[in-house]
Amino acid sequence: MLSKEKIARINELARKAKATGLTDIEAKEQSKLRSEYLAAFRSNMLDTLTNTKIIDPLGNDVTPDKIKARKKNNLH
Repeated sequence: MLSKEKIARINELARKAKATGLTDIEAKEQSKLRSEYLAAFRSNMLDTLTNTKIIDPLGNDVTPDKIKARKKNNLH
């Protein structure tokens, strides 16, 4: 995940954008930080899904094959 400093900077830039607007440099920084945040979020979500097992009410493993294959590939 992103550092607390980067998340604080994202929030600071968002508040400034609403209040007074951003300079071109600040807008580029905000865009870069948002991209980093989204990449980290997606990576964490993918890891969570990869480590999730889905069981139906009858107790059968119904985890999608795509997730099973990803988990198998991550173990090797």
